[in-house]
Amino acid sequence: MPGYDLTSFGVTEAQVTHAAELIRAGRLVAFPTETVYGLGANALDAAAVARIFEAKGRPHSSPIICHISSLEMVGEIAAVWPESAQKLAGKFWPGPLTLVLPKTSAVPDLVTAGLPTVGVRMPAHPIALALLTASQVPIAAPSANRFTQVSPTTAEHVRHSLGDRVDYILDGGPCPVGIESTVLTLTEPVPVLLRPGGISRQQIEEVIGPVASAQEPQADTAHASPGLHPRHYSPRTRLYLVENGKVPGEGSGAYLQLAHAPHGAVTEVVPMPRDAAGYAARLYEVLHFLDVRCLDWIAVDTPPDLPEWEAVQDRLRRAASAK
Repeated sequence: MPGYDLTSFGVTEAQVTHAAELIRAGRLVAFPTETVYGLGANALDAAAVARIFEAKGRPHSSPIICHISSLEMVGEIAAVWPESAQKLAGKFWPGPLTLVLPKTSAVPDLVTAGLPTVGVRMPAHPIALALLTASQVPIAAPSANRFTQVSPTTAEHVRHSLGDRVDYILDGGPCPVGIESTVLTLTEPVPVLLRPGGISRQQIEEVIGPVASAQEPQADTAHASPGLHPRHYSPRTRLYLVENGKVPGEGSGAYLQLAHAPHGAVTEVVPMPRDAAGYAARLYEVLHFLDVRCLDWIAVDTPPDLPEWEAVQDRLRRAASAK
C-alpha cells in the first residue's frame, strides 16, 4: 500500500484493497491495531455498525470508537476540535489514545449509544492505517471478540471467538501494546479519564494539565466510553485477584506470578513481566492460552498500586468481577 510498509506483517496490498471494498460494502473486517484486533465497519453506515453489535452480542449502551487515518478525517465525525485535542493528537497520534468529542450529525446514534459525543482515535499500526486510507471512511471498531470476553491480540483469537461472524480477517500478527486505548473526554471543563490504557494519565497531564477520574456508570444508562461494564475482558475460566500468592484451595488452576510465589497447589505457574508495559503486552495472550486448558480457576498475583499499572489494574479488576 503506498506509504505503508506491510511486507513485514505478511499482508499484501491486494488483501488490504479487498478488505477496504468490504468495508465500503457494509461488511465486517477484523484488523490489527497496536492495541488489540478491531472488528471494523463503516462508521457512517448504521446498518453496517448494527452488524458489529450483532456479531459481538454487544449491548447498545456501549459506544464504539471511530478510527481515522488523518486529521482531515476528524471533521467527518467530530463537530468540535479544541486546542487540547490538537495538543494531544500532536503528541500521541497515531497511538493508543481515544478522544471523546461532540459528534457530527453524520455519525449514527448507534455508534455513540445515543450520546451526543463520539470517541475518535488514529491507530499506530501500518495495516490499520492502510485499511483506513484505502476505505476512505472512518471505521467504527470495538475489539474483535464476543462482548465481555478477553480481547484478541492475534488473528487466531479472533477466529476462535467470532468464527464466521466476521467477513474477513487481516492477519498482521500479534498486537504490540496488548490492551485497549486510553479514553479521555474533552467535553467537560476539566478533561476526564474514562478508561485507562496505553497512554498513561501522567503522560496526558504533562501535555494538558490536570485530568479528573470518571465515576462508574449506572448499569441501565449509556456509557461514555467502551470498557466500563463491571465484568469485562474476562476469560470463561473463573479469575481471581490474589494477595501474597494465596491461591484458591480447590481444583486445578494456573497462577500468573509477579512478585509472590504461589502458596498452595497450582497446576501451572506463568511468570509475568515485572514492568507494566511488558505485562500489558502479554496479559491477554496468556489469558487466551490458559482459558482453553480446562482449569477450574486462574489466580493473578495482584500488580502494585502504582500509576503506571492503572490500566492493567483496571483490566484485571473487571476480568475478576463475579459472573
